[in-house]
Amino acid sequence: MKFDLSQKGALITGAASGIGRAIALTFAAQGATVHLFDLDQDKLQKLNETIEEQGGKATQHLCDVRDGYAFQNLVKNLSPLDILVNNAGIAHVGNLERTDEATLDKLYEVNIKGVFNSTKAVLPHFKKQHGGCIINIASIAGSVAVADRFAYSMTKGAVLAMTYSIAKDYISDGIRCNSISPARIHTPFVDGFLAKNYPGRENEMFEKLSKTQPIGRMGTPQEVANLALYLCSDEASFITGTDVPIDGGFIKLNG
Repeated sequence: MKFDLSQKGALITGAASGIGRAIALTFAAQGATVHLFDLDQDKLQKLNETIEEQGGKATQHLCDVRDGYAFQNLVKNLSPLDILVNNAGIAHVGNLERTDEATLDKLYEVNIKGVFNSTKAVLPHFKKQHGGCIINIASIAGSVAVADRFAYSMTKGAVLAMTYSIAKDYISDGIRCNSISPARIHTPFVDGFLAKNYPGRENEMFEKLSKTQPIGRMGTPQEVANLALYLCSDEASFITGTDVPIDGGFIKLNG
């Protein structure tokens, strides 16, 4: 079977909703033991139950990626562990003048330090077994200018830089590290953002945002999950140190 993960274990941060949830369900369907990490206990429990009802294997872990010590304690007893998907992240809308210091610090703590903490925790496992795959969920905002995304773009640019550095430093240990850069993906975050900022105009604004993608629509979490599956499979064993956009043509076809 292509893209078989039946002998692998995958740790997914921010697994309880959106892109993380789609990745967890997809990896479990391909046979992986999925280790679900998130802060939302109720959603974690429901996802764990769904995976097991579908015949998959899962473990759930309530964890804040900002807490490196707690993360390391949880990870050291996980087995199997072959894949890390750094998906946990938060967003912010605003230019530099509309970004306060507390917001900047919070985005750093989750989007940058979170990747640092989780990756540092799994590296001893990967080095010991001389193999492992890391996927960082970045964003097109880390590669091209997107209006009013100052702090978010800063953090996703850092995710790209960390991806390249990790790939370079650990290639001799059999560890691959790549990133995925989505454009607008229709997740619960998008629905919440529209409901909060455009009450009564949600459908109108959803269509407007969708049309900013050259392909004419937003992507789906499942499409990102399918790409993550390929990059984490043995079929992608020659790919490392690469950022893969999934953007409906946004980077190359705009402007």
